[in-house]
Amino acid sequence: MKEKLPDFLQDVIDEYPDVWKAYQSLGEACGNAGSLDSKTIRLVKLALAIGAKSEGAVHSHTRRALREGISREEIQQVPLLAITSIGWSSSMAALSWIKDILDKQPKTD
Repeated sequence: MKEKLPDFLQDVIDEYPDVWKAYQSLGEACGNAGSLDSKTIRLVKLALAIGAKSEGAVHSHTRRALREGISREEIQQVPLLAITSIGWSSSMAALSWIKDILDKQPKTD
């Protein structure tokens, strides 16, 4: 299932498709540049979004992680790991952004 992008971003993509294609290609090349598996890559990208304090990116990587079969527990561990690096408040903000997405998903326990 293709992720619905924010309207602003979709407008930019429509106006500058070559820039978007180049950005997508760069992301793919970076993902293929090493030996990390796809699950690890997704969790690292989530961690980077948390560290950057980017709510939109945290939402996006959380949705992608769920689609890729990463468990709720694994996703929620990422902001907990961030506590000692970026602080309690920033990590709790990130956890709340993750829960924005998780709370919309049916629990499969």
